[in-house]
Amino acid sequence: MGQQVPICQSCSMPLRRPEDCGTNTDGSKTYEYCHFCFMDGKFINPELTLDQQIEKMAGMAAKMNIPQDAARQMAQTILPTLKRWQT
Repeated sequence: MGQQVPICQSCSMPLRRPEDCGTNTDGSKTYEYCHFCFMDGKFINPELTLDQQIEKMAGMAAKMNIPQDAARQMAQTILPTLKRWQT
């Protein structure tokens, strides 16, 4: 059994390579968030809501030929479990 790939705790993107990772304030890589969500120690879109993130993921999935309804359901299941969206 292989090692589990970490995922972004904001959007669930797999963090397979160092360049997939966001950065901390000191420029070091964080394996908690991807570079699309987190740079220089802060969220790129700090005002983004969970519902907006779900819709964003559904839209991206459509570009990858994944049915939008299926992608939305998957996002609604996964995203609320991630660190950024815990309340």
